[in-house]
Amino acid sequence: MAHTYWKVRFEETDPVRIDLLIGLLNQAGFEGFEVGDQALDAYITAGHPGLEALLWSLERDGFPTADFSPVEDKNWNEIWESSFQPVVIPGKVSIRASFHPPIPEIPLELVITPKMSFGTGHHLTTLLMMEALFQLNLTGKRLLDFGTGTGILAILAEKLGAARILAIDNDPWSISNANENVAGNHCQSIETRLLDHLPTGETFDLILANINKNVILKELPAFLKSLQRGGSLMLSGLQEEDLTDVRLAMQGTPLQELSCSIRDPWARISFFRT
Repeated sequence: MAHTYWKVRFEETDPVRIDLLIGLLNQAGFEGFEVGDQALDAYITAGHPGLEALLWSLERDGFPTADFSPVEDKNWNEIWESSFQPVVIPGKVSIRASFHPPIPEIPLELVITPKMSFGTGHHLTTLLMMEALFQLNLTGKRLLDFGTGTGILAILAEKLGAARILAIDNDPWSISNANENVAGNHCQSIETRLLDHLPTGETFDLILANINKNVILKELPAFLKSLQRGGSLMLSGLQEEDLTDVRLAMQGTPLQELSCSIRDPWARISFFRT
């Protein structure tokens, strides 16, 4: 079989730093991860543009590459399943795979098939968004989940009472994975669409966007058009240092900051439309 992937090894053992590194690599196009006792192995398609510059940037930021070698195609689902563990927000929700046993003492359960779409609850940005959803009254609300990934935020929103959720993503694999998870959690109010932009002519009470700063700033005019007066915009996929640019972009708009939560180095920020 042809060598079509590169394995990049990072000798990192700190769980917080591994979480940060996976988030950065995921956004940069890496497709698989294996977390070991002494290292993180990350996999990316051979010839991926900008890989050398990315690795140099990561080394400058304290994540030196320990090994860089070609590998054959792998079963990414098997890799993901082998490292996927349940996530629990105490007293609120558990996120597990179908091959994990239920956690009966947790009142709410989400079953997320651990494929390579982003959003299993492991990354801090997803957890920050989920925690914030529990602070809202979603009963009867219309939601847009922009960049839905696995569909985890849309699924939680329905479980918390939202009446209609539109979940969009520009990645066909993510939409397929989200559809599987929507069905597996017996959701009835979620519609998924393969889109790389916000739909026109529709408005929502709450827009969720767990993506990254550049996409958020690019889509801000569309968010404003799609957000109902009195609605909220909840953003993550951000690092704490990104908050300055996001707040500057909101100046002169009808969006007022509602709340912000930081779990170093990641951040979640919400705005209210007057």
